[in-house]
Amino acid sequence: MGGSEGFLNLRREFFVAKSKNAAQNDMPRNEVQLRLMLPIEAYIAQFSDKDISLSVHDLETSAEINIRADESYYPASTIKIHLMMEIFRQAHGGRFSLDDRLTIVNSFPSVADGSLYSLNANDDSDASLYERIGQTESIRELTRLMIARSGNLATNILFEKVGAKQINEFIAELEIQDVAFIRGMYDLPALEKRIYNCGSARGLTQTMRLIAEGKVVSKQDSDEMIKILHRQEFNTGIPRLLSPQTRVAHKTGWSEDLYHDTGIVFPENRKPYAVSIMTRGFAEDRADEAHECIAHISALVYEQLTFQPSR
Repeated sequence: MGGSEGFLNLRREFFVAKSKNAAQNDMPRNEVQLRLMLPIEAYIAQFSDKDISLSVHDLETSAEINIRADESYYPASTIKIHLMMEIFRQAHGGRFSLDDRLTIVNSFPSVADGSLYSLNANDDSDASLYERIGQTESIRELTRLMIARSGNLATNILFEKVGAKQINEFIAELEIQDVAFIRGMYDLPALEKRIYNCGSARGLTQTMRLIAEGKVVSKQDSDEMIKILHRQEFNTGIPRLLSPQTRVAHKTGWSEDLYHDTGIVFPENRKPYAVSIMTRGFAEDRADEAHECIAHISALVYEQLTFQPSR
């Protein structure tokens, strides 16, 4: 699975030690940033018992919105974007073709100690592969299932194929901050040893900005990734309150009291913007509240960035 014990220890310390105060070191605000941020901050203020982070980069104006953008979270399934990126990089480099087929398996070595673990279909938003163990599927289709349906079994099969070390080296090469993909989905031995993947809103937005700019692998590969992200089947967050004409390429992630969404929004007649919203503290049985919060923040961001003052 890749990664030394020293690297794992570093990520444990990063995930646990990065404090809320350290996470609020956003840049001083100018007049434009104040106009953009004040309505959003006013909305977020009502959730005083929750952790909510936001990072936005507008490719049209270069304006940014960062609210607790460096707070560290367990990124849940949003981390799957970085696996997709490495898949495209290795395919571009000739290591394999996206049309190559992999055997569908459900047994994986834990990053913690090498012991084998398996996934449960009941914990997976895509159960289609569990009845096909021993058969094969293309890397292209497994990537689609991983992103569009957030399939965990597809993720782990692909994770074993490309390797954690390679994923994290690519993240570092792209200078994406505070994101690390350490272990596969539902690696319970690793969880028991507090080995986590980690991410921040700023790091996710940096990721989406690079994809939107065509800088991940190549312009053609970045465009293909956007097409996959646009096929996302869980649309209760960033896209929900936006107009149907607004194209959104995004990836959700949730686990227990964590709910996140990160994406590229394409308003009509302008360049897109990258946006990431990460939350912690919404009860697992009140998921609708978390999705509603993310949707409202997304709508506020859209309104602020596309506002046309009367002349």
